[in-house]
Amino acid sequence: MPQAYHFIAIGGSAMHNLALALHQQGHTITGSDDEIYDPARTRLQQKGLLPAEIGWFPERVHPGLDAVILGMHARIDNPELERARALGITVFSYPEFIFRQSRQKQRVVIAGSHGKTTITSMILHVLKYHNRKFDYLVGAQLDGFDTMVSLTDDTSAEAAPVIIIEGDEYASSPIDRRPKFLHYQPHMALISGLAWDHVNIYPTYEEYVHQFELLADQMPKSGVLIFDESDNMLDVIGAKERHDVQKVPYEAHPHVIRNGQTYLTTALGVEIPLKVFGLHNMKNMAGAMAVCDRLGVTDEQFYEAIQSFRGAARRLETVTQSGNKIVYRDFAHAPSKVEATTEAVKAQYPGQKLLACVELHTFSSLNKVFLDEYRHSLDAADIAAVYFNAHTLAIKRLEPISPDDILAAFDKPGLQVFTETADLDAFINQQKSTANIFLMMSSGTFGGLDLTQIMNNE
Repeated sequence: MPQAYHFIAIGGSAMHNLALALHQQGHTITGSDDEIYDPARTRLQQKGLLPAEIGWFPERVHPGLDAVILGMHARIDNPELERARALGITVFSYPEFIFRQSRQKQRVVIAGSHGKTTITSMILHVLKYHNRKFDYLVGAQLDGFDTMVSLTDDTSAEAAPVIIIEGDEYASSPIDRRPKFLHYQPHMALISGLAWDHVNIYPTYEEYVHQFELLADQMPKSGVLIFDESDNMLDVIGAKERHDVQKVPYEAHPHVIRNGQTYLTTALGVEIPLKVFGLHNMKNMAGAMAVCDRLGVTDEQFYEAIQSFRGAARRLETVTQSGNKIVYRDFAHAPSKVEATTEAVKAQYPGQKLLACVELHTFSSLNKVFLDEYRHSLDAADIAAVYFNAHTLAIKRLEPISPDDILAAFDKPGLQVFTETADLDAFINQQKSTANIFLMMSSGTFGGLDLTQIMNNE
């Protein structure tokens, strides 16, 4: 039966995708936000869901609504939220609503500090390749998928029997600070690796790790917990006394690199050429394979499908290439991700000179106390640079940091630090005569730097 839902903070990446998915099901969707940027703006506009005015309008919340879905971007004193509570309308956080829509499905949750988007994407790619019926929630736009969320009605004849969920450890909503993944109650969970992040939410490493312990503890009887056995902390979580839960450790899939091409080596006696590379991706692949195995996908089927997997958006994504020079863009910003991505690119191109640049853009990365976590994370690079913008610090109301703070924290000889986009651009241009591989790592935009132009005007 069609329902009426109102989204508070509809412009969010996950929120607008959920709104589109529910609209496609035939539900009535309205929403509000105080800022909506592309691609959300264009995609909502195309479906007639873009709010006519930007801002919060309590009158949009009325007794005719079946529920309100509350995004993390909204504040706890949001006037539309206050109106919904006053009217007694049910308010769901995003993960609460996803669980509500998937109670009759087998729920598979992919969690961890790094790799969860890629692992989820690999699983979706394999299932789609073999025409399996599934629902999903993933944190990046994928080739071949119109939205980042797909939900089928459990009461429909077309209902998918399983949902693959990328589960993050961020708070669920302004009024629910629990990690999103604790709402999903998975039958199968994969934890890819633990590295302290989000210090604005989890001030200590112990508090951060505890969230994943809670996820492991809530596994149901006959549940499956899949974990990277090369991660010491995950080994501890996986060794917990739960005889009614099946534990499945994994490690990097065996592979070889020849002439800049990575191949999986298999028990089938054949090598499988890949379009992705890096030790972290070989771990991601082993985890995805373990999940697919328990969803009825054979090894042969997995290998057949994974050859065409190109990666998720902004995960070692090729921006441009000219001759033997390549520019990669990657979402890496946390210390463990920066280190793993830099090492992966250097291992793939051992004879090439690598320029690696990371933008400090998130609350954690710009936190003066957290900076030391980046020590030696750029060591694999031949040329290294760090960019940050004082304006970003001011917006996030963080203590100022200086280039000297960054030099001391990263402890990388020859490291260059930039606070202006034009200076970074000039530096990259100077390095074109010596560097072959350019790795640009950020969850931001380097102040609007056009990465597609790096190869121009050589």
